[in-house]
Amino acid sequence: MGKITVERCEIEGLCVITPTVFKDDRGYFVETYNQNDFKEAGLDMVFVQDNQSKSSKGVLRGLHFQKEHPQGKLVRVLSGEVYDVAVDLRNNSKTYGKYFGVVLSDENKKQFYIPEGFAHGFVVLSDEAVFAYKCTDFYHPNDEGGLIYNDTDIGIDWPIEGIELIMSDKDTKWKGLKETFKFD
Repeated sequence: MGKITVERCEIEGLCVITPTVFKDDRGYFVETYNQNDFKEAGLDMVFVQDNQSKSSKGVLRGLHFQKEHPQGKLVRVLSGEVYDVAVDLRNNSKTYGKYFGVVLSDENKKQFYIPEGFAHGFVVLSDEAVFAYKCTDFYHPNDEGGLIYNDTDIGIDWPIEGIELIMSDKDTKWKGLKETFKFD
C-alpha cells in the first residue's frame, strides 16, 4: 500500500485518511482517491457524486444528513482550512449522539471518511475555503435533515471563539438530537 495512511477514529466507521504527497521544486502531486488503495485499506465504497463548495471565514454548514437515502462522504479541503465534524446517528450504535472533529486543510491534505448514518458539518477557519466531497448516494432535496450545530446534548467543541458565524436560514432552524429523533 503506502499511498495512503488510514487512521481509524474512536467512533467506528469514521476514518482520517492521509495520502502520500510527492513534493519537488515544481510543487507537489497527490493521488486523492484510488479505489484499489481504499479497498486494500478496508474502505470498499462506491461514489456516485462529487460536490465542491467555496465559503468565507465563519461559514458553518451543517449538521446535515439524508433520512431515507443516507450518504457516505469522503471530504477534503482544496484551499484553506475547516473544522469538520461527524455525529453518529446510527440507532443501535454504542456511540450514538457522539461526535468526532478534525481540522482539514490544503496544508495537511487530510481527508475524512464519514459513512452512512452520520450528520456532517464544518466551519471555515481560514479567510476562505474550497471544500470537496465524494458521496455514496445522490442528493435528494426532499430527504434532507439536520441538527442544530450547538446542541448541548452533542456538545461539539467548535473552535469558533472570536469568529462571527455565517449560516443559512435553514441551518439556524434545525432542532437538537433529542427533538429530532424521538425513540419509544
